[in-house]
Amino acid sequence: MRFRDKIAFVTGGGSGIGRAISHRLASEGAKVAVTDIILDAAKSTVTTVEQAGGSATAFRLDVRNAQEVAEVIDKTWQTLGRIDLLINNAGVSTMNRLVDLTEDDWDLNMDVNAKGVFLVSRAVIRKMLETDYGTERPKIVNIASMAGKLPGVFLAHYTASKFAVIGLTKATAMELAPYKINVNCVCPGFVTTSMQEREIRWEAKLSGTTPEKVREGYLRQVPLGRLAKPEDVATIVAFLCSHDADYMTGQAINVTGGQMTF
Repeated sequence: MRFRDKIAFVTGGGSGIGRAISHRLASEGAKVAVTDIILDAAKSTVTTVEQAGGSATAFRLDVRNAQEVAEVIDKTWQTLGRIDLLINNAGVSTMNRLVDLTEDDWDLNMDVNAKGVFLVSRAVIRKMLETDYGTERPKIVNIASMAGKLPGVFLAHYTASKFAVIGLTKATAMELAPYKINVNCVCPGFVTTSMQEREIRWEAKLSGTTPEKVREGYLRQVPLGRLAKPEDVATIVAFLCSHDADYMTGQAINVTGGQMTF
């Protein structure tokens, strides 16, 4: 039980990768604050975590709202005592040609994917720096994307937001290293989630092909021959949250089935 007595805070925990991360950390002993902009989704994750024998609490959280972020972080500290593990997972995507992108498309992706990581990290770090963790090392893990290293077609705005997450991760890691707080990020490739299913439909429409052809194209790009499951990402997040990763900080770890090697 690597995370016994640890408190984990997961954004976007109501579905997909966030739900898998919440389950993985809880299965190894963590008490998980599951947050999501859709409270019922967060509650659903809590229910499944508890059914599996874990411990979790649900909070509604819009990571774009600085006041709400501060309030939820305060409430978590009051009810659970502290936060040991922060996983910035909340993310969105839309898809279009650059010339057809709207400011709303740009703002949504940047506000959730990049600004949200900043706002939540800032609020949690302020608390972490006031907390005595003894010999323990708090961990922050941000969920970036393969698109943060390799630009995606029809994803200029999403790509920009994920490049920002990687840059923010590296800068934060350097700043927090003297305080023994590790900061890393994970760069998933093609992951079978509801968000990816939407992207497949969008890409098919924009490319004038079918969702089946798009999915086949994804598979051809992955040397290991399959798309990732959310649990594949959760496994690496758990590693980065553990003592096994105490000497790692400022890293952007690929989880792409071999598609990305740098």
